[in-house]
Amino acid sequence: MLALPVAMFFPLLWAKSPTRVVAAVVSGGYFLAASRGLPQGVANFYASDLWPGLLLWIVASLAFVVVHTTLWTDRPGKGRALRYVAAAVLMAVPPFGIAGWAHPITAAGVLFPGWGWFGLGATAILLVIMTGRRWQIAVAVLGGLYVWSATTWTPSNVPNAWAGVDLELGKNLGRDASLEHHRGLIATVRQVADNGARVVVLPEGALGFWTPTVERYWQGELADSRVIVIAGATVIERAGYDNVLVAISSEGARILYHERMPVPASMWQPWLAWSGRGGGARAGFFTNPVVELGGQRIAPLICYEQLIVWPVLQSMLHRPEIIVAAGNGWWTSGTSIIAIQNASTTAWARLFDLPLVTAFNSQAEE
Repeated sequence: MLALPVAMFFPLLWAKSPTRVVAAVVSGGYFLAASRGLPQGVANFYASDLWPGLLLWIVASLAFVVVHTTLWTDRPGKGRALRYVAAAVLMAVPPFGIAGWAHPITAAGVLFPGWGWFGLGATAILLVIMTGRRWQIAVAVLGGLYVWSATTWTPSNVPNAWAGVDLELGKNLGRDASLEHHRGLIATVRQVADNGARVVVLPEGALGFWTPTVERYWQGELADSRVIVIAGATVIERAGYDNVLVAISSEGARILYHERMPVPASMWQPWLAWSGRGGGARAGFFTNPVVELGGQRIAPLICYEQLIVWPVLQSMLHRPEIIVAAGNGWWTSGTSIIAIQNASTTAWARLFDLPLVTAFNSQAEE
């Protein structure tokens, strides 16, 4: 968590690169280091060796490298600063922002907790100063802020009567449609509710395919309870599928949130629609940044959305009261991907002083 500000040295290294080739190497090294868990994650997901993951790792870095290499200049001054601003903005919003992992601006939550948009602006200013002649000032300020943050850091609070449930069901979560599986999840929900929770969040894909049968079963099982369950599910559509969060209670069930940015390549495959075949996950991009539940405004973030910038900032524009982050990271075994997701969402929650609820599924440790 507290290592996020280290990323703010990237614009300094980028600006000090003596040639465009060195700038490309610096950019590639930064991105590949930040996404180092991808090869192993891809190997786990597809049950293959590391080569496909290594290839995807390199391809995923191309957007970051191309943008920063193209905009690099050896001339210091306002021109270089503006070029870095352009690169940072391009990597924060689509289309380049689709692969905008490890954006240095995420460090704002560590350096300026509770400052909201002012903290975001202050971090952006520091990043720009890093590219100029007075970069020593930015480094000194960054060091002071880091020491202050490290000594006063407190994690985000979980809102009252809310609870996130972490599971260790591995690849079976979302694939096991048996009655036994659903009974086990309901038993877990009841146990958490008995401890005082009124809203229980389950990980991405916890319910598998969202069908009328599943909906009726869950609603019937919760008929004698006051608990509200937010859980991940998959909705099958004619052109593919939709990765969603559903809300279930004794009073009814509904789709609460449609994922805006599924994982590119493994889930979001737009080329299938272009060829007329279909089959990939639907990307909502800028739809439903905030949803309402029980009179509260919620900013949901599913899995990949926690690693990029624009879904978070779009949601913050709508002034949510709670951030809900769900993921299914069974395939990240042996990597730090879930830890990075948690660090990122915690940083955003602290920046905007919002309570955070997380729910992740992982592979059980052997």
